[in-house]
Amino acid sequence: MDPYSLEIPFTPKEFGPEEIEGLVEQIVYEHVGSGFFVARLRRKDTNHLITVVGRSLPVSQGATVRISGYWINHPRFGPQFQAQEMELVQPSSTEAIAQFLASGAIPGIRTGYAERIVQTFGADTLHVLNHEPQRLALVRGLGKKRAQKIHEVWKEKQEFMEMLITLQQYNIPIGLATKLYKHYGQQTLTYLRENPFQIASEVQGIGFKTADRIAKELGIRPDHPARIEAGILYILHDAENDGHVFLPYEELIKLTSELLSLNEEQMAPYLEEMSSANRVCVDNNNVYLPFPYFIENECVKHLKRIYHSPGAMPPNLPIREFISHPHAGFPELSSEQKKSIEQIFSSKITIITGGPGTGKTTLIKTLVYFLKNYPVRVVLSAPTGRAGRQMESVTGHPASTIHRLLEFNPQSGKPSRDETHPLPCDLLIVDESSMMDQVLFWYLLCAVPSTAHIVFIGDVDQLPSVGAGNVLFDLIVSQVFPVIRLKTIYRQSAQSGIITNAHRINQGYLPEFNQNDFFLVPRGDSSSALQTLLHVVRERIPRRFGYNPVKDIQVLAPLRRGDAGVHHLNYRLQEVLNPTGKPIPNTLFRIGDKVMQIKNNYEKDVFNGDVGIITDVDTEQGYITITFETDRSILYTYDQLEQISLAYSATVHKSQGSEYPVVILLLLPQHYLLLQRNVLYTAVTRAKKMVVIIGSPNAVEKAVKSAQFVRRNTMLAERIRKEFHFKYENTG
Repeated sequence: MDPYSLEIPFTPKEFGPEEIEGLVEQIVYEHVGSGFFVARLRRKDTNHLITVVGRSLPVSQGATVRISGYWINHPRFGPQFQAQEMELVQPSSTEAIAQFLASGAIPGIRTGYAERIVQTFGADTLHVLNHEPQRLALVRGLGKKRAQKIHEVWKEKQEFMEMLITLQQYNIPIGLATKLYKHYGQQTLTYLRENPFQIASEVQGIGFKTADRIAKELGIRPDHPARIEAGILYILHDAENDGHVFLPYEELIKLTSELLSLNEEQMAPYLEEMSSANRVCVDNNNVYLPFPYFIENECVKHLKRIYHSPGAMPPNLPIREFISHPHAGFPELSSEQKKSIEQIFSSKITIITGGPGTGKTTLIKTLVYFLKNYPVRVVLSAPTGRAGRQMESVTGHPASTIHRLLEFNPQSGKPSRDETHPLPCDLLIVDESSMMDQVLFWYLLCAVPSTAHIVFIGDVDQLPSVGAGNVLFDLIVSQVFPVIRLKTIYRQSAQSGIITNAHRINQGYLPEFNQNDFFLVPRGDSSSALQTLLHVVRERIPRRFGYNPVKDIQVLAPLRRGDAGVHHLNYRLQEVLNPTGKPIPNTLFRIGDKVMQIKNNYEKDVFNGDVGIITDVDTEQGYITITFETDRSILYTYDQLEQISLAYSATVHKSQGSEYPVVILLLLPQHYLLLQRNVLYTAVTRAKKMVVIIGSPNAVEKAVKSAQFVRRNTMLAERIRKEFHFKYENTG
């Protein structure tokens, strides 16, 4: 079974239909978003333990359920009961109550105590639990404190189950109902009836489409104002997830109309009303959400503030004299690099871009070396921890992520550094700038003192940031700030097949494969490609080259979904690279798994893209320990595991800012939506020692030839030109 598909794995109805009642003893796996689950159920009629698969199950063990469905015979896992419909049953018999109490649903209560409670009160057990909880203290060894805890949990469970049973009348899956109850408690139904669309913005993991389905069940009409407004906001948020800062007015109207199955004419009045109420911002026929609109304008103001303020650099620094002579431990600088360094001292804001091997790192190292003898506060930063550590190792100068540099507050989720508490720096160097989204860019600019010089360094030909915006590209195309393009590939780099092929790909030429560091393993279909990939990762590369398959090798793919997508690859790689890892209950994870943080967590000081290994689990306390690449061990509760994912495989987009000794890229025709030159180029430039492409030569060729540029909707470049009174002349 592939849990990542979030689908019932086998649908043939081999035996049934049948109705089964029993107690949930263990939830092997549950995905709250889809409701997919695998559970172990103790049958009421036979007392046998069976495996049940399906969708929608109470999140806690100990619940009694009635399930109708069919028996199937899984070729690997054997007989399973495939649930079609399910309802909760209040535990009423003493046996059912004993099973519930012994299930572990109440901390500290196991089989022994459960049996004593039932033996003490017999048929009156249910009455005691509901109405006379103080009598529980009569049970030998229980005590008042534990008795009170049993009553509190029992009462909560009863209220919870009553609410779930009520919500089931509206065809709301139990997994979703559980999430709603955790957020709204006994007021859940009241909130849903008032405005079901508010749950899409208030409950994490629930989107517009789920809220819309609930609204339909509640009888809310299709043209209800709340539905139209929620649809407009959903389309704008969805565009933001795709990297756009705004949508053109007509496109927004069209997409919302299609989403809601309403006429386009019905959208315009509500959009005008939302604009008047500042729930959206309309500027020059472009529609923004308020926050992106605010920060796009604020970024320009801060750029102007910094650019036109006097600099803090000491006068008459002998930079020309320094760069005109070679220095021990440094390669001789090219004319491009010399020009770049001079430009940094003559301009408050400088952009330096170039591909791999063109000397960007040497430039940073030279700058730091030169300035160490002068009273200049140099600050090095990058969007990711790996990029920051690389800067630090090369220069010997402290470097950090932008988030750590800005001292994000765990409680507020906002940086402590801002205009009132700026960074102590005279020269700020930001590497891997192509990864900065517009929000992070704004936070950074707010904290830069007016006297500082800023150098943005990055490869503009890589994929843009995961978040909305295209900052480095916009800074360049604004043509307001000086831009230095490094093109020369240095001798040592030119000997690398990875670097030479990266430049070939970027220039529209097919890569030249070799038997040293740039391999192609031709495979035409996903099945054979996957089998080859597993063999290459587990055996071939470790045996021939000595690389660790978990720490040194990173598998990349363009897409998340499908049998050639990252989710499925992670599941299969977990099977072959960590087959004996101790499973962590109710999750897909095992001790020894390679995992990635997928959300910024300021309290734990870990950020999107940080990679670590699960090193321990405490099932009693409900804690999991993850040791990250910096050797920091961090505790996660089970509830926080939605912040991590398996990381044996990652999307090319997610790999930005990271470097790996070995990159294995799966590239097949079914990845056609993302067979783009910048995707292939970004994947190749993540590797330091070796690239292995497994897949179709035709897919490689298509990626190289597909150079069409999909422009993200931002107005940052235009706003910069306007604010700086720069007249743009299109030379074609």
